Amino acid sequence: MTEHEPSAIAAFLNITEGAFTDEFTTLSADRRALVLNEGEGGVCILLGADNLCRINPVKPRQCREFPFSWQNEDSATVCSALRALG
Repeated sequence: MTEHEPSAIAAFLNITEGAFTDEFTTLSADRRALVLNEGEGGVCILLGADNLCRINPVKPRQCREFPFSWQNEDSATVCSALRALG
């Protein structure tokens, strides 16, 4: 996540930035940034029961750019939209 994304998401969720980072993020392996936690089955922790992004208006750049700027080897496996395109 970029420097300002956690505060924007926390404000959108109407919680403190500390509460957001404690509940929804983990420190990256290189200890340089926060990354969103995964939910059950590897899905985004902020994906709603309706399969829609709960924070769409303030979603992180990484989410906005997927799959146009980057993909993982297993992206088509975990992303139903990419499977539909395939």
